[in-house]
Amino acid sequence: MFTTAIPQTPLGELPLDLFTAIESLKQELNAVILAHYYQEPDIQDIADFIGDSLQLAKAAATTNADVIVFAGVHFMAETAKILNPDKLVLLPDLDAGCSLADSCPPEAFAAFKAAHPDHLVVSYINCSAEIKAMSDIICTSSNAVKIIQQIPQSQPIIFAPDRNLGRYVMEQTGRDLLLWQGSCIVHETFSEKKIVQLKITHPEAEAIAHPECESTVLRHASFIGSTAALLKYCQNSPTKQFIVATEPGIIHQMQKLAPDKHFIPAPPLNNCACNECPFMRLNTLEKLYLAMKNLTPAITMAEDIRIAALRPIQRMLEMSV
Repeated sequence: MFTTAIPQTPLGELPLDLFTAIESLKQELNAVILAHYYQEPDIQDIADFIGDSLQLAKAAATTNADVIVFAGVHFMAETAKILNPDKLVLLPDLDAGCSLADSCPPEAFAAFKAAHPDHLVVSYINCSAEIKAMSDIICTSSNAVKIIQQIPQSQPIIFAPDRNLGRYVMEQTGRDLLLWQGSCIVHETFSEKKIVQLKITHPEAEAIAHPECESTVLRHASFIGSTAALLKYCQNSPTKQFIVATEPGIIHQMQKLAPDKHFIPAPPLNNCACNECPFMRLNTLEKLYLAMKNLTPAITMAEDIRIAALRPIQRMLEMSV
């Protein structure tokens, strides 16, 4: 499904002012840049729209641009292509995958689904187009609880691929979900011990967390929500200090929207940068420019997969109104 990588271009051929060059290409191509909150600050600052997975899916569904440049990871760009088959969808680095999506191989999931034929499949948007095509409804961390609450109590449900989000949804809804055992390497790396230590050294700080985190981390959070929900909460809360248990790229927007507040990234288990998504960080401003300049790498997929994957996404959008 992945296409060829961007041709190598000597750094000397890059324009000195990438921001101006990208803005010029946007006008020339009638392009829109969509960026996730976990992207590097420069990409967030050049983007036309920044959001979480649900916000970006809605933006992709309504754009009038001819070219969509998706500064995120592969499954996000795939979602944009599923919604816009006639548009050119570019991803700055095709190696920008997702550990959570990779934890749910299509062949294994097909067998899992076949073993439970009476179950409705609700899949987190952080999955491949093939998994979406096998799903009945897609959800995001923003709307997962709302989606599950709309399904009749008598209907058994498979929830894939994130076991931590699934466990959180079970707690919030009281539903018994059959969970696929996938997870995100970033959200499983946060150290409960170190978060407790931070709360001791920063007694005025509130811990907030993404529901992809493990339950041992979530129990220390005063607020749990999607990246967009975390951002909104920080803006509205009277608290001045926050310990943020999600990918620290979101802190750039938090600081921009609440400059009077202090944000502390939750630390990983080891002394490393493991709380940063290595896939999200593969995208750079230089690669974004080259993708627009060369119109590659572009997202492609088989039409039967696209059509099958479109239906559960459309159901999600309808159920999220």
